[in-house]
Amino acid sequence: MAQWEKLRQLDNLYLKQVDELYDKDAFPMDVRHYLASWIEGQDWERAGREHDFAMVLFQSLLENLDIQHSRFVQEGESFLLQHNIRRFKQNFQQYQENPYTLANIILWFLRKEKSILQNAELAEQVQLLQVQQDPMETDSQRNLERRMAELKNKVQGMDHTVKCLEEQQDEFDFKFQTHNMEGTTNEEHKTQQLKMLQTLLNRLDTSRKSMLSGIGALLDMAEELLCVLVREELVHWQRRQQKACIGAPDNTCLDQLEKWFTTEAECLFQVRKFLKKLEELMGKVSYERDPVKSQKPALLKRVDSLLTSLLKSAFVVETQPSMPQGKGPLVLRTNVQFSVKTRFLVKFPELNHAMKVNVSINRYRLFNVLGTKTKALNMAESMSGGMVADFRHLTLKEQKHGGGGKSMHDTSSLPVVIISNSSQQQSAWASVLWFNMLCTESRNLIFFANSPVATWPQLREMLSWQFLSSTKRGLDTKQLEMIAFKLFGLQQNYDACTVSWSKFNKENVPKTHFTFWVWFDGILVMVKAHLENLWRDGSIMGFVSKGKEKALLKKKKRGTFLIRFSESIKDGGITFSWVDYSPTGEPDIRTVQPFTKVDLAQIPFHEIIRNFQILEAGNVPENPLLFLYPDTPKQEAFGKYYSEKSGENVYRFILDPYFKYIKTKLIVVSKDKLWSSSSLGLKSEDPMFQGLLLSPDPGPMLSGDISPEELQEFLNNPSVFDLGDIHSDDDAFSEAALPSFFSTAPQPCE
Repeated sequence: MAQWEKLRQLDNLYLKQVDELYDKDAFPMDVRHYLASWIEGQDWERAGREHDFAMVLFQSLLENLDIQHSRFVQEGESFLLQHNIRRFKQNFQQYQENPYTLANIILWFLRKEKSILQNAELAEQVQLLQVQQDPMETDSQRNLERRMAELKNKVQGMDHTVKCLEEQQDEFDFKFQTHNMEGTTNEEHKTQQLKMLQTLLNRLDTSRKSMLSGIGALLDMAEELLCVLVREELVHWQRRQQKACIGAPDNTCLDQLEKWFTTEAECLFQVRKFLKKLEELMGKVSYERDPVKSQKPALLKRVDSLLTSLLKSAFVVETQPSMPQGKGPLVLRTNVQFSVKTRFLVKFPELNHAMKVNVSINRYRLFNVLGTKTKALNMAESMSGGMVADFRHLTLKEQKHGGGGKSMHDTSSLPVVIISNSSQQQSAWASVLWFNMLCTESRNLIFFANSPVATWPQLREMLSWQFLSSTKRGLDTKQLEMIAFKLFGLQQNYDACTVSWSKFNKENVPKTHFTFWVWFDGILVMVKAHLENLWRDGSIMGFVSKGKEKALLKKKKRGTFLIRFSESIKDGGITFSWVDYSPTGEPDIRTVQPFTKVDLAQIPFHEIIRNFQILEAGNVPENPLLFLYPDTPKQEAFGKYYSEKSGENVYRFILDPYFKYIKTKLIVVSKDKLWSSSSLGLKSEDPMFQGLLLSPDPGPMLSGDISPEELQEFLNNPSVFDLGDIHSDDDAFSEAALPSFFSTAPQPCE
């Protein structure tokens, strides 16, 4: 597809950028639009270098404008369009002597268009990455979809078989009753009738055996599919959800699982219906060695067992507990509202408002759940019409006294960390990250008692997710290598290296007074709050060591600079270094003192770059920052972020040559006041690890194609949803995390 056509199909956000690009007359959008195919087919880069070739393209451009004008006239287009084309041609006449200038202008516009397209495609790739699944997984799901359709078709075929069997039995029953009513004395006729009845009964017996065998085969297939659903697809979804909670771009949509669970349930209930029908037929006609009498109880028990397993697994937490302003899900603060959403994957209209979910918590240190903690599963709260209960305004309040005991429950959230102060969020989120990165068993109560180590491949993936989920740009290989060097020192291969929980969030980084996680998270918070655009467009190199920085800059021309994160500031710092050259030609790498979040809250970082100056004795103030590494002019890299009003303030940075860093004092001069930067420090404590448990409660009123009595038999049977008791062990944890669970007891809807 042509570049211009691709641009026209972009979202409004990017179409606005195209509109802003062509808001001047240097190269009119009308010309770009009507001559799009011809423009994109020319070598404008060559024309920008060669005068003769540029003249050829210039003349061709004018000819194409004449052709387009004639087309407008012939097609009766508006007078305004005809006028504009003539005016554009006249304006282009100014390049008659310097056609390569026009070629460079057109080339510049094409490159800007390409940049807009690349940004749009990158955003689309990120979005696709968030829902894209592994190809092997997709093949597996495609196969499951095929087999589920096959099961459904066989059940529909069995329905026809049941009707034929019923007709066959009615025929036998009618002829048998007729024979008894006639009471014939003709032995030969009586013998023929009995022979005919025996033949019909034999056929009926064969049909019953065949149907029972078919039901057994259906249950074999249903059991196999149920195992795939519960032990594979549901487990994979739960792991994807677990990873998504800590930033992974994994697909957590439940619609496909809901479709499969519902299809499986419909088929099993239909098979149960077939068996009930056989029981009804057996009540009308039975005989010695009747296969229904001997085989039906075992088949019905098997159907019930499969339905029990299916319905137990169908109740899930769709959206994990989270606070609106938290660092991420699974960190809850007492007396602060949080939300959680549950979903029942068997989507029967008969169940709408017929089951309810109750939320509570159970652990050695008790919390009350306040707010609307009981809601009916309903289809109104789901965009897709699923059976959900969405709790949006819950809070936790600690009980000072009282004991908990055990409670019965059916599904649980991932473990949550409960904090009482906002200063604990950073440490709490570290616990959530570590647990969900390494533990696939959400009810592992002793995880932090003996936490496993993380391999570097596991850790680097999780660290990159933090940036990807917060800023839409993850960490590249070189940035991750710098972080690995910080953790492990110089290694030929970091893949075999491991990090313990203590090294991640307990032990201070050498030569500092803070942990690795505090340093990393401080940078992430700073980028999200003040530097997101610069980070996303790649202007910030970020994670690069001082040694690597010098190696990169010393080979570059004077004024080349790069931007990196500070390794010595606890709550996030950013600095820039540039290369200068001594009179003898020796490279001199100079670095400014890092700027903190407090500094960036006062002055945008791109304005610091724009207005940075150094004063040295006897010299005129100058901005030494000329080219963003590797060789992008500063104006090109940062110009789109500059504020036109920045001239109202003066930003000046004074050089003190006696410090290792270029010591800076940040001064903002305005009409009525003057202030300078300061720093902040936060103290965090170890959080407590918790968990949510939620369970559905069946209600009495059902209607529809599925027998209400049959459905209620399962939903009212405690064995269907009883997963057993889970309780907290007071002595299980000495570390940061202590799991416990929200739970409920069954109650009917009223």
